[in-house]
Amino acid sequence: MTQLFHLEPEAVATVRAAEKTQVLGALADRFAEVYGLERSEVLERIEERERLGSTGFGRGVASPHARISGVSAPIAAFLRLETPVAFDAADAMPVGLVFGLLSPEQGGAAHLQALAAISRMMRDERMRANLEAAPDAEALYGLLCNVIDRDAA
Repeated sequence: MTQLFHLEPEAVATVRAAEKTQVLGALADRFAEVYGLERSEVLERIEERERLGSTGFGRGVASPHARISGVSAPIAAFLRLETPVAFDAADAMPVGLVFGLLSPEQGGAAHLQALAAISRMMRDERMRANLEAAPDAEALYGLLCNVIDRDAA
């Protein structure tokens, strides 16, 4: 089995944001800087998806996602927020972990499989605790890659 999405080390960061719009902007910044995408298009697409319903799926986790031109396979970015923010999540809890996903516009099944993998990973209580306790972005990336690589095996 191959990886369901690609995650670059530079796409993992700890950021400060006071509200949901700042979180989405920081996510768009990561995708633009790391994967060479147009920030405004990324932001527009994830905000468009967010208007359909919050991607905050509970337990302090959100997974903003969209389909976008300019990518050939699903790509991800991960943000740990210094302070959790209100995200209109299903359980009304503030979000501190944000796992963004962008997929090709025609990537229906691959997009859904990648979202399902992210959801499974983020529903694991030990994983969430480890991500919250990790000292820096390098440690966050290591934790995420261990699971991504294990699940691809």
